[in-house]
Amino acid sequence: MSRPVGNRPRRAAYALIAVGVASAFAITSLPAAYATPSATAVISEVYGGGGNSGATLTRDFVELGNAGSAAYDLAGYSVQYLPGAPSASSLWQVTALNGSVAPGGRFLVAEAAGTGGSTTLPTADATGSVAMSATSGTVALVSGTTALTCKTAADCAADSRIVDLVGYGSALVREGSGPATGASNSAAVARGATLGDTDDNAADLSAGTPAPVNSAGQSPGSGDDGGDGGDGGGDPTTPGTVRVHDIQGTTRLSPLAGQTVSRVPGIVTGVRTSGSKGYWIQDPAADADSRTSEGVFVYTGSATPTVGVGDSVLVSGKVSEYYPSSTSQSVTELAAPTATVLSSGNALPAAVAVDATSVPGAYIPTAGGGSIESLALEPGVYAQDFYESTEGMRVTFSDARVVGASDAYGELWVTVKPDENATTRGGTLYSSYDQPNTGRLEVMSLDTTAPFPSADVGDELSGTTTGPLDYSTYGGYNVQATQLGALVDNGLKPEVTRRQKGDELAVATYNVENLDALDAQEKIDRLAHGVAVNLNSPDVVALEEIQDDNGAANDGTVTSEATLKRFTDAIRAAGGPRYQWRYIAPTDNQDGGEPGGNIRQVFLFNPKRVSFTDRAGGDAVTATGVVKTRKGPKLTASPGRIDPASDAWDNSRKPLVGEFVFHGETVFVIANHFTSKGGDQPLHGRYQPPSRSSETQRQAQAAEVNTFVKSLLAADRNAKTVVLGDLNDYEFSGTVTTLTADKVLKPLITTLPATERYTYVYDGNSQALDHILTSPAVTHYDYDVVHINAEFADQASDHDPQVVRIDVSRCRRG
Repeated sequence: MSRPVGNRPRRAAYALIAVGVASAFAITSLPAAYATPSATAVISEVYGGGGNSGATLTRDFVELGNAGSAAYDLAGYSVQYLPGAPSASSLWQVTALNGSVAPGGRFLVAEAAGTGGSTTLPTADATGSVAMSATSGTVALVSGTTALTCKTAADCAADSRIVDLVGYGSALVREGSGPATGASNSAAVARGATLGDTDDNAADLSAGTPAPVNSAGQSPGSGDDGGDGGDGGGDPTTPGTVRVHDIQGTTRLSPLAGQTVSRVPGIVTGVRTSGSKGYWIQDPAADADSRTSEGVFVYTGSATPTVGVGDSVLVSGKVSEYYPSSTSQSVTELAAPTATVLSSGNALPAAVAVDATSVPGAYIPTAGGGSIESLALEPGVYAQDFYESTEGMRVTFSDARVVGASDAYGELWVTVKPDENATTRGGTLYSSYDQPNTGRLEVMSLDTTAPFPSADVGDELSGTTTGPLDYSTYGGYNVQATQLGALVDNGLKPEVTRRQKGDELAVATYNVENLDALDAQEKIDRLAHGVAVNLNSPDVVALEEIQDDNGAANDGTVTSEATLKRFTDAIRAAGGPRYQWRYIAPTDNQDGGEPGGNIRQVFLFNPKRVSFTDRAGGDAVTATGVVKTRKGPKLTASPGRIDPASDAWDNSRKPLVGEFVFHGETVFVIANHFTSKGGDQPLHGRYQPPSRSSETQRQAQAAEVNTFVKSLLAADRNAKTVVLGDLNDYEFSGTVTTLTADKVLKPLITTLPATERYTYVYDGNSQALDHILTSPAVTHYDYDVVHINAEFADQASDHDPQVVRIDVSRCRRG
């Protein structure tokens, strides 16, 4: 019962970099680890066979119970699911909770629906979208909504956030001697009536007929979940009393969520036959409330819709809120639908214009970091409220500039506000946490027969683009185009920077996106061309994301010699120098990134222009230091790492430090790749303002680098130092503020005009994640971001490189 998101599969978590950030609710007291049996809240029943072959119930569920004598508050809690035999890439899936469990009561969490079954659950107290296995899996009740990371029984037992845990089938993560057994398409695992918990799943739970009960004491068929929207059993060709705007309501959540509605009228405005299959209907008879959308998505599951655009239909189904991810907003939809087609070829309802006039200037309301779902929509004030008030409706825009290039998933980004923070090359600059860009919209096409256009930043979708407005975890609101504007090529070209002069030391940084020796020659050649031609063969190149020699194969390999041999050979073939290299191989699987890939930073250098000072002693676990000598500071190990034992570098890349000599002058170079934004809440999510939890570790990393630079300057205040790499944070972030504290470093990105301060494009936002910073002694330099990747549909990496050319002889001396 897995559900794709829109037109694309789910991406691996390690690849996500968000312009926003992951939540943690403020918990004043944490429960003991689940190794202590619970006398209050427990997981009372688990069922993963909903909607499967042979099932009676239409969807999966988790039921909670309270054996205590007082209500158990679930605000800020979640239930989370992990496959029974988790792989390295398996992630806990989160369903957030609210409300409470009464003493002796139950609390029902509905999960994913299948296409089978005939009986609906009673009205759920919380709703998620997790497609649980019928036969084997692990469910946890968690104090907090941040996804768990444990994947063994021992590690989970040590996590104090877990209140209770149930492993069933052959689950590796379970309590006690073994998992609960007997789960199937027709059987749940459940505790006895007393909700006894001995922390032994095999002993505490047994298999039986699924018997979900909600907080109102309702069982299947006893609540309004099986109702008919107040229509009784009327004429199947007569509209019911519920309209789409009644379903959508005036907030982000439907007031009818969990209820079954009958014969809702509408015109089919779009049909999606891949990914999350279904269709949109829109009521042409709008109400007078601008907050209530007149469109809604009808989710058909794995079944290809049988209706067509222009059909007038009456749809019956269950109103649900589908959450694409644990921190996203939801999509209000009708699930498990039946439809009657009254007529075909009808005119479509008028589309809502989406442009600089209609979209407000403020981005989204705030709720002190909490959910904004219950807030009344203000579509005249906030852009995200405006989009939410048109969710599911036809929208239209004309002659929009592309601000995010086409990707492999058939998506691109446009701005409907051409004057909003425009960059010099046609993008939209992300320049502040407080003022996100409101005019960005993602565009996809519902026409699966025509190729999706290959667009670069600065191109234009000329003419009219029209289609239903949808929402997904990747980017937020998007237009599912039934009519796509014609692509006009603006002729954007990759940049070529100038060659350094004879007395200039050129130092560059380039994230080469998980490069390894098994990559296709075309990728290697294109990246090599970027170094040799676009960067014009810098003297020193700090590379990020060089993987080990067999890439993602998780077999203990940590060397990168074959990878670097292929890459430097390709640079030479492209007209560049014969580079040499230096790096420190990481301890296996300790530096983050793709599991098994062992990414690291590497120095390439041209020995005909600059020399590297080799000083033995550097390895994955040994810190390099600074020694003051009469000739200036020296590293105790070169290459070396900055304090690799520090907690700041847990599961993250450790900075690589090298000592170079150019025209008799020593220059220290520190190559960095700070921890990613994975796990941060998105800008468009339901928690506002979004939590940037990953920034905590990056600030700790920045403090480590700042301290190391201070040790160089303490030995010689005129030490020439270049700090560079993928910092995974913006020039206005706390990370960069920490890195530059006490004015030991200057961020060169801030020396550029504001419209040029970007190295990366994400969700249509041009932003600076990669940086070069210099110490005070570096007084004469020329700095350039070289745009060759991020703005293009055809890119060798997702990052743009940059270079600083330093006139070493003119820089300050001691």
